[in-house]
Amino acid sequence: MIKGKIIKAISGFFYVECDNGIIECKARGILRKKNITPIIGDNVIISTTDLNCGIIEEVMPRKTELVRPPVANIDKVFITFAVKEPNPNLSLLDRFIVFSEKMGLDIVILLSKVDLDENLEKTTIIVDEYSKVGYKVILVSIVTGQNMDKVKQEMKGCTSVFAGQSGVGKSSIINSIVPELDLETSEISHKLGRGKHTTRHAQLFKIDEDTIFADTPGFSSFEINDVEEDELKHYFIEFSGLGECRFGNKCIHKNEPDCVVKEAVENNEISKRRYESYLQILEEIKSYNSFGRKNREKDGIYVKSKNRKDNGR
Repeated sequence: MIKGKIIKAISGFFYVECDNGIIECKARGILRKKNITPIIGDNVIISTTDLNCGIIEEVMPRKTELVRPPVANIDKVFITFAVKEPNPNLSLLDRFIVFSEKMGLDIVILLSKVDLDENLEKTTIIVDEYSKVGYKVILVSIVTGQNMDKVKQEMKGCTSVFAGQSGVGKSSIINSIVPELDLETSEISHKLGRGKHTTRHAQLFKIDEDTIFADTPGFSSFEINDVEEDELKHYFIEFSGLGECRFGNKCIHKNEPDCVVKEAVENNEISKRRYESYLQILEEIKSYNSFGRKNREKDGIYVKSKNRKDNGR
């Protein structure tokens, strides 16, 4: 038996990196019976045949899991959005932050194509809003090479994933950092106002022994699937530490009187736009729950968490 990690999965074949190199594998049928589907990032145990082909015998427990796109055992996420072309969808960014917080991932926001924002007016607004919340925001440009060294430094010593809106330049950023990969890229469709999905499947790449990352297909939307109404507030981290609402932990910061979060919004201590984003997601969760928790997926990311953050923080 050999231990390894799945680095690529295509059409039922899994490519497992181990001490012997990369071995093409199929999954043992018993895994399907156990409702276990191997995905990239999985640590697995395989057996090999005389033809140097492999069989995945066991999938080790996952600490985190992105179900769409399927990636396991990620430590950090680089949420990538462009300041222009396409224009940033901050509501979409907030949704991805919610899921990343739920999984307990380290979050870095990459604001790309900042060279297109000549007076940095839009850039400054976005940076100020998310930096005030407490997130690390890095401005990058593949044209000028701005802060590519910082991104590479952030990647060191962990398994990370680049995820974000279609056409924001994830693959271009990776090519700038690791030119030998030469990932496929595409221009923005000006007719549609968004990018093409040049990354067709998620794949792991290794810079060194301790630095692994995944490039993933872009997305334009995704549904809220795995968050309860009274849970959402814990993933808007600016709500914590404000004091006690009249209704304590039962307050969902919507219609309740004497709510410290609503008071903070009125006093400009919390971004009104972020709060409105929270209310919009809250309403979607309520609507979703009213029709039952079906596993509905469209063009997006559905996240399961093995390490939920402490909801009492």
